[in-house]
Amino acid sequence: MTVRVGIIGASGYTGGELLRLLLSHPQVEVIQAASESSAGKYVYQVHPHLRGRSALRFTSRDTLQPCDVLFLAMPHGQAQQIINRCADLAPRIIDLSGDFRLRDFDVYARYYGAAHAAPDWLRRFVYGLPELYRDQLRSAHYASGVGCNATAATLAVWAAVKAGLLTPDQPLIADVKVGSSEGGNTPTEGSHHPARAGVVRPFQLTGHRHEAEVRQNLAACGDFDVRLAITSVELVRGVAAAVHVTLPAGLTERDLWKAYRDAWNDEPFVRIVHEKSGIHAHPEPRLLAGTNYADVGWDYDPATGRAVLLCALDNLGKGAAGSAVQCLNLMCGFEETTGLTWGGMYP
Repeated sequence: MTVRVGIIGASGYTGGELLRLLLSHPQVEVIQAASESSAGKYVYQVHPHLRGRSALRFTSRDTLQPCDVLFLAMPHGQAQQIINRCADLAPRIIDLSGDFRLRDFDVYARYYGAAHAAPDWLRRFVYGLPELYRDQLRSAHYASGVGCNATAATLAVWAAVKAGLLTPDQPLIADVKVGSSEGGNTPTEGSHHPARAGVVRPFQLTGHRHEAEVRQNLAACGDFDVRLAITSVELVRGVAAAVHVTLPAGLTERDLWKAYRDAWNDEPFVRIVHEKSGIHAHPEPRLLAGTNYADVGWDYDPATGRAVLLCALDNLGKGAAGSAVQCLNLMCGFEETTGLTWGGMYP
């Protein structure tokens, strides 16, 4: 079976990553790529790495035709304005923005600073992280995207939470380093193009909206106090999360390995990286550029219980378009890994 796919917002970074993945997907035909700012241009004129891969031209979203799956890759706040029209175009929708990630209307308003324009839709969407919501996604018609920082923080702590080693009686303090592409492909005032220059600047040190996503993901295990601090580093693609916690003292390496293997051994896109030595002893985002993999690991002091729980991923891959394609595979009954087994590049 081949599904016909359309993309709204296809000229941005996540739209380009979706195109890169979907053009090689054996069970997908991309029939339209919409962009208001680039309508009429060939896709490769905006995404030069796709030259020779597609003869598509960007169209206006007003000309979109019905399709089997519609991806929404617009800036936050836009999808909720047109969701009813989008639902008329496609029986399955995957939105990569933050518009439908949070189930609670009041929580959305608090973190996004405005009331939701389509509150009745919030609970129709399944959060698009297959590692936690796989069964729901298999029967879903609507899937939200994932926040890249939220995904890294969630995957960093999930093994410890699931094993009961981490409880809600302490804050989860996540130091998250991000690449410049997280800021989008629009140059910021007073800087060079962010993805080309790798601009180093504070991103958001308190009250990041992705905190709400992590709390929501962990809610079944307790009301966790999640605190993210996001800073940019000299990297284009990538997220590296280091979550500072206290685990029970006296654990052994075998205890931690068991918790991580129980959580991740059956997951196709989560890899445990915990070596005793070497420059790649812990998760490293540079090794994950262009992939749908997330690497997790830890460092732990058995005398005090102090631990740092780690996760690295590509913010445009596993943190956005990769997870969205993984959702498409589940929603359409395809093998979950189809079109997503790209390896990283090294050196």
